Amino acid sequence: MTELSGGRRGVRWGAVGRAVTRAVSAVHNRVYRLSGGRLGGRLFKSPVLLLTTTGRKSGQLRTVPLLYLADGDTFVIVASYGGSATHPVWFLNLRAHPEVEVEVAGTRRRMRAGVATAAERRRLWPRLVQMYASYETYQERTERKIPVVVLRPV
Repeated sequence: MTELSGGRRGVRWGAVGRAVTRAVSAVHNRVYRLSGGRLGGRLFKSPVLLLTTTGRKSGQLRTVPLLYLADGDTFVIVASYGGSATHPVWFLNLRAHPEVEVEVAGTRRRMRAGVATAAERRRLWPRLVQMYASYETYQERTERKIPVVVLRPV
């Protein structure tokens, strides 16, 4: 059974939730790319990028829309998965293959992903929560420490 409540153990999406997430992401990606990021480039007043990772099992390219924070020449993303008890698949993929492609407003660039150090996380987390307050709620929903990921130019 799929649990969608936000109990202390976190959200478990299940097969139906994952299928819905994939379908919504596919539509968002298409609209974003067709419009050069003019449509779908913001969500809840936060900027959106498209992250393309290499599947850790399949080797296929996978693209997901994610909120991001610009920090100098880096982008910062959060592997919250809505407070799920598990990491999102895109995060597992980039841990296995940290070379990723990022698209922002129609511009694509190669980047290298890495989990923020403890010091980086302390500095970035308040800014991320200020950008999108639900991140704090998501962290309260789950026992896992939600990873903050820094995307650096290669």
